[in-house]
Amino acid sequence: MIAALKKLLKQPLGESGKSLSRQEAAAALLIEVVLADDNLSGQEQRLLPGIITNLTGASAAQASELIQIARTRHQQATSLFEYTDLINREFSLQDKQALVLAMWQLAYADGELCQYEEQIIRKTADLLYLKHSELIQLRNQAND
Repeated sequence: MIAALKKLLKQPLGESGKSLSRQEAAAALLIEVVLADDNLSGQEQRLLPGIITNLTGASAAQASELIQIARTRHQQATSLFEYTDLINREFSLQDKQALVLAMWQLAYADGELCQYEEQIIRKTADLLYLKHSELIQLRNQAND
């Protein structure tokens, strides 16, 4: 029993022990925003692959694959921590800000900001150790 627990605790983050990449972590957070209101609008759906491509450097085909992986992870996720922990270790401050800006852009893509989308973005920014002033500045930038 103790050996099984130790084995579980030593597994990398992610499903079935599969290691989570930085691209998958970013895509997962973006998916969390667009699915927060349980409605993936056409505008969000069109905008998402381009944002993932710009943010992660993935090709269009890789972006589609990342979206599918992120949707699967969304159904199994219990918290944002598994994504933000990796991002904190591997992203620069500018990368984190770009990610949060992209989250705001997706949240505003359908013309209306849902309270759940905002909660996820605020929680993510907090877990990424961004200042409240940075969060507001990024929101204003996305809303312009």
